[in-house]
Amino acid sequence: MAAAAPVETTSGKDAIAEGLLDLLRPAIHQLDQHVHSVRESQVELREHIDCLATELCRINEHQKVALDLDPYVKKLLNARRRVVLVNNILQNAQERLRRLNHNVAKETARRKTMLEASGVFTSRSPSKP
Repeated sequence: MAAAAPVETTSGKDAIAEGLLDLLRPAIHQLDQHVHSVRESQVELREHIDCLATELCRINEHQKVALDLDPYVKKLLNARRRVVLVNNILQNAQERLRRLNHNVAKETARRKTMLEASGVFTSRSPSKP
């Protein structure tokens, strides 16, 4: 009976760790999906800003009235630059999430292998080092 206690403690810790990993995995996956959808919408927004800036330049060139649209075009281009910056930040965050998810999967596999191999250590006595 005393020989089984260390195995139960180790497997208990492994079970808790595996449970935490199983708990985190869906959250990481969901966050990754949200980041992906935000990146797609940012690309779409960037394309709309480009079209709008082009259209404003075209209107400005063809308009008879001396209406200066250059400040608005500059504002749109500044907004586009910020969208690209945020998109790069999201891309880096998504890559980190991908690596974290990969590491979680690798650690889970390693712990499962350790649990399967733990049968080798059941014959050790807890009193012997």
